Amino acid sequence: MNNNLRCALAAAQLTTTDVAAALAVDPKTVSRWLNGRIPYPRHRWAVADLLSIDEADLWPEIAPRHQALADGIQAVYPHRWAVPQTAWRNLLNGARQEIGILAYSALFLAEDSAALRILTERAEAGVQVRILLGDPEGPEVAARGADEGIGAEVMAARVMNALTLYQALLDVQGVEIRLHHTVLYNSIYRADEQLLVNTHAYATPAANAPVMHLTHTDNQGPASTYLASFNRIWTTARPHSE
Repeated sequence: MNNNLRCALAAAQLTTTDVAAALAVDPKTVSRWLNGRIPYPRHRWAVADLLSIDEADLWPEIAPRHQALADGIQAVYPHRWAVPQTAWRNLLNGARQEIGILAYSALFLAEDSAALRILTERAEAGVQVRILLGDPEGPEVAARGADEGIGAEVMAARVMNALTLYQALLDVQGVEIRLHHTVLYNSIYRADEQLLVNTHAYATPAANAPVMHLTHTDNQGPASTYLASFNRIWTTARPHSE
């Protein structure tokens, strides 16, 4: 019997039929989860997102899988779309000093109204927010569009859409957006000492590429490499204000 899941569903006022409909599974499958069966990872992540709760709180027995794989490496997700929304929001919410975003467009975050609200709230609380996006007129953005098979114009349009959505953040003190001319081998999402690093692969959209959850423990750990990369790109990028 999974009492954690049962209590979470009751608190959210959701029935097994509601969950089944949201996840496109049979209600009997949800009943089996309530009776103690552990779902496949994709279903655990979907249920956790639906309930806005960490999957380890619903299935404590899987917690050991989230222990550090190596020094500073907390978890590896097979795809960016497999990272639960709660993980992104918890990352941003946990920042007390600095948030950093390095990508070509990071459009998926810009389209998340909850993420934008959190960025605004963190900045208003004194957290420095630095956003680095690709220059939509630059050859690097065009090349990435070609690599992904969506074309230069579509990729540039994604960046422009993201800039439009992030624009409101510029009215908040402590937020700065810059445009870079860098060939990215990964996108970096940083909140203090926690990072989600989305690797890039040729001919593969970033959403389909793996994501590493890293913790910056010391200057020899893997996270320090990505933090140094972020800072180098920041110093060469140009400010965006309109």
